[in-house]
Amino acid sequence: MNEKKERKLKIAKQVKTDKELAKKQRLMSKNLTVTERDELKKKAKAVKKVTQEEFKTLSKSVKKQRKKDAKLYRKIKNRPRNLMIWSVVALAVVGVGIKVGPTAAHMYSVMTGKNITINTETPAGEKARAAGNEVARKIANEGIVLMKNEDRSLPLDDKTVNVFGTASFDFRYGGGGSGGIDTSEAVNLFDGLKNAGIEYNKQLYQFYTELDEVKALQKQKNENGLTQVLKSMVSGTDKDEPNVSYLKDNVLKQAKDYSDNAVVLLTSSGVESSDMSEEQLRLTANKKALIKKVAENFENVTIVVNAGNALELGYLEEFPQIKSIVWVGIPGPFGTEALGDVLAGKVNPSGRLTDTYAYNSQSAPATENFGDYNYTNLKQSFVNYQEGIYIGYRFYETYYKGDEQGYQKAVQFPYGHGLSYTTFDWKVASQKMTDKKISVEVEVTNTGKVAGKDVVQLYYSAPYTKGGLEKAAVALGAYDKTKELQPGEKQTLKLSFATNDMASYDSQTEEAYVLDEGKYQLKLAKNVHDKGKKLTYEVAKRQVIKEDSATGTTIKNQFEASEAGLTYLSRDDWKGTYPSDKKINDEAPQFVLDDLAKTPTDSKLDMPAFGKDNGLKLSDLKNLAHDDPKWEQFLDQFTKDELINYVVKGAYQTEAIDRLGIPASMLLDGPAGLNSFFKKFKAASFPSENVLAATWSNALGYEMGEVVGKEAKVYGVHGWYAPAVNLHRTAMGGRNFEYFSEDPLLSGKMGAAVIKGAQEQDIIVFMKHFAMNDQEKNARSGLYVWGNEQSIRELHLRPFEIAVKEGKNLGTMSSFSMINGKWAGGNTELLNDVLRDEWGFKGMVSSDAVFGFMYADDAIVAGNDLMLDTMSAPKNIKRIEQAYKADPSGTALGLRTSVHNILYALLQTYLIK
Repeated sequence: MNEKKERKLKIAKQVKTDKELAKKQRLMSKNLTVTERDELKKKAKAVKKVTQEEFKTLSKSVKKQRKKDAKLYRKIKNRPRNLMIWSVVALAVVGVGIKVGPTAAHMYSVMTGKNITINTETPAGEKARAAGNEVARKIANEGIVLMKNEDRSLPLDDKTVNVFGTASFDFRYGGGGSGGIDTSEAVNLFDGLKNAGIEYNKQLYQFYTELDEVKALQKQKNENGLTQVLKSMVSGTDKDEPNVSYLKDNVLKQAKDYSDNAVVLLTSSGVESSDMSEEQLRLTANKKALIKKVAENFENVTIVVNAGNALELGYLEEFPQIKSIVWVGIPGPFGTEALGDVLAGKVNPSGRLTDTYAYNSQSAPATENFGDYNYTNLKQSFVNYQEGIYIGYRFYETYYKGDEQGYQKAVQFPYGHGLSYTTFDWKVASQKMTDKKISVEVEVTNTGKVAGKDVVQLYYSAPYTKGGLEKAAVALGAYDKTKELQPGEKQTLKLSFATNDMASYDSQTEEAYVLDEGKYQLKLAKNVHDKGKKLTYEVAKRQVIKEDSATGTTIKNQFEASEAGLTYLSRDDWKGTYPSDKKINDEAPQFVLDDLAKTPTDSKLDMPAFGKDNGLKLSDLKNLAHDDPKWEQFLDQFTKDELINYVVKGAYQTEAIDRLGIPASMLLDGPAGLNSFFKKFKAASFPSENVLAATWSNALGYEMGEVVGKEAKVYGVHGWYAPAVNLHRTAMGGRNFEYFSEDPLLSGKMGAAVIKGAQEQDIIVFMKHFAMNDQEKNARSGLYVWGNEQSIRELHLRPFEIAVKEGKNLGTMSSFSMINGKWAGGNTELLNDVLRDEWGFKGMVSSDAVFGFMYADDAIVAGNDLMLDTMSAPKNIKRIEQAYKADPSGTALGLRTSVHNILYALLQTYLIK
């Protein structure tokens, strides 16, 4: 084929790709806010401008050829004028071998996934995936929660079932976006049942396959994260059941003749960029009609909850025929096999819930301030965390303390709940309680007839004084899980936590943690509401904890501005302080407006050197401490432009600087296994984080991290954007599947386990999203998040603190959120004062995907080192250059510090031998 024909074919292919992308983006545009749409238009203009500028630098021959290509492109298909940003990038750089400038080429490479050059189809890759898949199966097995099991209906005696509902053909293996997974090896529900030895009604199955709704489901493809996000913006993630009128009497008669057992799936997952609505958490009329129809015709009905968010399941109690409810969450590609094994009795379920299942999801106070709230004096949005510390079970257990009848009406399944096919007996073998540590040894005996695993949960209740510090009635202090115990077998578990972990943060008087005097009630329990076995610990004298236990750094208020003069929920006055969006201040605080208007001034610090030749390569710093003097000599060798480009062009990679011996690195998503937001490739896929947390097994968290780390090394990946340790603030959070739980301790411990397992394979783990990234609505246009210091420290920062101190992560990803009135990545109190100084973090901080309010010049002086910038690198380069003119020393030192942190982290990996 001659060169002319080859170019024509390439351009024709480009036209086809761009047409498909343009269609998706036009649909997506309809679902964006005005602010988000304006921001994307600005980005499009910026990209167009930089490509025009780079065009001027090209040689005459290249310019001539490029013009010819553009003319041919227009001839094949008239280019639409109003494409969104990704289309602008693709067309501006038309990937047909034309030479372009480095900035546009970098952006094009990232946006198309061309920078991901992984070859996973190797013997080593297959071996790594196989190991990962084996751990994924373990997590799915242990993460299943048996929520209900009346009359011992499970495991099934009669291994035949009727499977009803179109959802059975739309099993949710993973969520969408950066937390999505490769489903190319996923086992469908019916094969999962068959593999477990359960026979399903094939005639009923065939009946369903002939429905139009099922035919449409079977055409679904394994999509990349970007496509999933675009589709969710257009059509959402949930599909309803069709009208139940399709289930005619003859169909039901055949099914009843086949088996008395019936299974119905309730499916729901999440996708990055979208939250769940109140309606999505409730059963639709069609789903209710299906459940009713099945329950009226079968004596043993099992409901399978295949969802990433806590659904409202109260309707199920109306039917005594619904004997069992099994929660599988979003369990990865082999979750159907785990489900089959549980139904068949080959696996004894040992999972425990990581969320409170309320009859009404909107009964949680945090839901009052969740959603779309926009300022009138600023083109950005906000959300108030006025529930304070009362999130999840902390609210229900405190609000209904002493009102058991009220609690039972509000909560269907408590946090930590889960049943087993066997029974266990607990005996306190020993207890040791000092001013440093609480430690309890529990002897667990399997008293049933089949093997199984048990989870022991240790809760504490701190003494509360009216008018004193806010305290939840109960909080999780420690947990552990047994090995598989045979009938009659025993195992002793040791549960312990630091005594000071029971302290509460006092932002008003002490600016420190306070352990009040009095009696602390401890209980070993099956779940948070279980009465359990009671123990007591007494503090004789009030203690004020002013120094961090890990670093000795003095603790002080860092987030006073974040309180924003709001009223926060108090157990002293539930009615008077209960959150309400009917009385809400929709004007941004004046200090926010003042900060936005500020311009940089000269810091007048000592100016560092640029471009020196000290003869050092990066490998010369291997194994040196972060503060070794040799670092300064090495950093003196960078030019200003090298520093700027290195921190700005950090999307899924760090760039090579050959003259300094700095190789390129590859950084990839995501929390349920390695993936790329822009490109699908084959990799081991795991259950979502809430399923991993439901195992209540730190050992499995470590195993998952370990196999991901090993797989990353095989593929040449050096950094992993995971795990996500934000909380389930409400049941509506669009990324709840991607986060562990509603509790900071469980989330932090699981996160630390995953981090430790992966980093021991010499890769960088980026815990994320630091911090308070619990809502997707407006998050990408700059969402101001307001909360009081106590709740920020005790809940929202706590899982990150545990992950840092126990997991020793080398990476952190800052969030989109605006905290203290500042973007998290430009927030020195969050990143320097708390993360680095108070907790002792040593490593690099990367931004999340850069949007228009996230500025590199703010980042480099506030502790955010690397910009995950796919679309606005030219703008951020220009901003740093402008900042340098106004404040040369401050900007230069900020750049050096950022590059220092990035390279220090990279030196701890296998990248540099």
